[in-house]
Amino acid sequence: MNAPKAELYAHDLSTAVWRKSAASAGENDCVEVTDLPGGGRAVRDSKNPDLPALRFTAAEWEAAKKGILAGEL
Repeated sequence: MNAPKAELYAHDLSTAVWRKSAASAGENDCVEVTDLPGGGRAVRDSKNPDLPALRFTAAEWEAAKKGILAGEL
């Protein structure tokens, strides 16, 4: 894991403020996101909030958003 990614996974999410993603399809398909240092984001399944969250650098997050909006993901 490269240094920026390792820093994201070292960040404590216990006090994170999660919000429902605007890209969530419906009430039962909710993805929640929270901001991380350096413009990164953490993403979790709202139905299983105790599972580990995925963490993205700012560049990864932008690429993922573009893919979602384009219907690629």
